[in-house]
Amino acid sequence: MIQAPVVNIAEICARKGVENVVLSPGSRCAPLTIAFARHPKLTVRTVSDERAAAFIALGMAQTTGKPTVLVCTSGTAALNYAPAVAEAFFLQVPLLVLTADRPPEWIDQLDGQTIRQQQVYGQHIKLSFDFPVALEHPDAVWHTERMVSEALNEAMAFPAGPVHINVPLREPFYPADGEALQFDTQVKVIEEDANVFDLSPMHSLKLQQEMLFFKRVLIVAGQGNHDPKLLQALQTFMGSTGAVAVGDIISNTQKLAGVVRHQDAILACPDPEKMQSLQPDLLITFGKSVISKSLKLYLRQYKPKAHWHIQPAGQVADTFQSLTRIIRCTPASFFRSMAGSTREDAGYIKAWAGIETKAGKFLKDFTTTAPYSELTAISRVLNSLPHQSNLHLANSMAVRYANILALQPEQDVQVYANRGTSGIDGSTSTTVGCALSSQRITTLLTGDMAFFYDRNGLWHNYLPANLRIVIINNHAGGIFRLIDGPRRQPELEEYFETRQQLDARNTAQDFGLSYTACHSLEELEQALPAFFAPVAGAGILEIFTDSKANAVEFAAYKQALLKAL
Repeated sequence: MIQAPVVNIAEICARKGVENVVLSPGSRCAPLTIAFARHPKLTVRTVSDERAAAFIALGMAQTTGKPTVLVCTSGTAALNYAPAVAEAFFLQVPLLVLTADRPPEWIDQLDGQTIRQQQVYGQHIKLSFDFPVALEHPDAVWHTERMVSEALNEAMAFPAGPVHINVPLREPFYPADGEALQFDTQVKVIEEDANVFDLSPMHSLKLQQEMLFFKRVLIVAGQGNHDPKLLQALQTFMGSTGAVAVGDIISNTQKLAGVVRHQDAILACPDPEKMQSLQPDLLITFGKSVISKSLKLYLRQYKPKAHWHIQPAGQVADTFQSLTRIIRCTPASFFRSMAGSTREDAGYIKAWAGIETKAGKFLKDFTTTAPYSELTAISRVLNSLPHQSNLHLANSMAVRYANILALQPEQDVQVYANRGTSGIDGSTSTTVGCALSSQRITTLLTGDMAFFYDRNGLWHNYLPANLRIVIINNHAGGIFRLIDGPRRQPELEEYFETRQQLDARNTAQDFGLSYTACHSLEELEQALPAFFAPVAGAGILEIFTDSKANAVEFAAYKQALLKAL
């Protein structure tokens, strides 16, 4: 017999708007598995590798904006969730993590599949709960119902993130023959109304008066999902104030008219006079992290007079070492309220626009004429992405190359990346979760190390037809050949690059994906249209390059860039 409060975890989740559940098989978690699998309103999938399962759930939640539920058995299964839980915590993605456990009296008694699961995720979880073991008393039932509602409310409260419920379970784990599960449609559910986080008229007036003291206003957009209302408010603010906006590829601001997209190239300029002409009086930031190291170093050196960060709640990092004010509202509310409140500096707009145009033209010309390398290959891939598609950028060099090159303003591509902790460990799985939650073609741009690290993200029965994987295979961790420190060490190839000779052909065959290999720009340009065709189905496009040649061409790019600017 499965106790009603355990069954009703699934009912409360469904009533609270959960749509997707990712299970990993096990016996201790059987009551949870059966409850979720039999609920008529939930989409439930099974992924055997808990690490991959958790990143798939992360991709689903990141794409839908709704919590995904994870369920696993006791023991190290819970620990395998940890990388994705940490990523969700820093990326602010809602997850509800349910870990089955042995009853407390059996912890540390040399019993199987038993670890110390209370607070197992430490400081990388928003809240952690322990489900009651004894569920007979009405107060215990009330406690469980309240707990599940509170966990889901907290997962969605800004900043969103993962919440953990550890569920100790006694045998029997399975319903008796003929026993039917009953979901209590009257189960207690606690709703939470979201705060509006708008600026008050008085607060708006105060900030508008202060902004009149600043002529050169620079906006830096951090990582964020595509938000049409925010883009509209920001576009109006830029048009009425003369503010300049800079956006990494993961900020999803490329469709803004006038947005600076090539800051990595621009801020490589060695001319101090040009750099000073770009220095803001007021820096306004919103969103999460930025990729561009050049932008971070520039703003730490050429500090603004004031730095305002716009964020409804939560901790605020002083990334640029110049933070002077935190404004607790949504970015869209701020930009709507503050339109027309600065003195436009036409020279400042012209300085940024001029060098942005020059950098964009240089990159287009260089990647058109330069020899075959990772940089030129990725430029072809980005330019070929389908309209109205998703792009997930793996960490290491894939996300950096993409940020250098940028998307074009006319491209309707939504960009995702695991930049909460910036690890390579779950990019494939996260992209699979995104593809399962979207009708759009969803492309992963990844390196060989990140791809092979996470092959188990493909080990399940749900690979969607809209999944496309582009692997840049240089048979090594090529980033270490581009960084000044490791590339000068005799240990480079064995201990940093960790060279390998794998390719993805057999992986594609194992999991039923189409496979195409490219060794030149000509082969790549010929392959891309068919690869991205909607009818093509899930596939892998593997682009082979040489890490030594890539380093030479990247150095040539940087040298040519300095001359062009």
